[in-house]
Amino acid sequence: MEGSVNYRQALTKAMAMCSQSERCQFDVKAKLRLWELSEVEISTAIKYLVKERFLNDERYVRFYVNDKLRFNKWGKIKLAYMLRQKQISDALIQTVLGEINADNYAQILHELLKAKVKSVKGTSNYERKAKLAVFAQSHGFEGELSFRIAGQLVGNDNLEE
Repeated sequence: MEGSVNYRQALTKAMAMCSQSERCQFDVKAKLRLWELSEVEISTAIKYLVKERFLNDERYVRFYVNDKLRFNKWGKIKLAYMLRQKQISDALIQTVLGEINADNYAQILHELLKAKVKSVKGTSNYERKAKLAVFAQSHGFEGELSFRIAGQLVGNDNLEE
């Protein structure tokens, strides 16, 4: 259905798309532009989708954060960056990220690093800890938390906690 379509077809397709999985306004606008709708039609369609609750950026952010944290093991920094790419407001991003349970968040990082620690090579524990921390930061976790948990794992001979 790429290319030019009329407004009614595009709106119907957008409603179906939003019904299948959570979408943000940015993604839906991009799809509507791909279907060659005018900016006025896009604006009208977005307003309709929001009014009828097909689109809700707050709901989208909550699902996005939950899924990417659990399945992709992304930290708050990467989550915030990716959401900003979708033009989600900083206030909404900070609100949802602030609701993440700190213990669960640390546990996710612990599991990620626990799986990685077996393959990290280094001449000293300091070097292994640094490599683990850099790995954690590449997943978007904060530096202080990354170093703290990496230190717990590198200094621990019993990794089967």
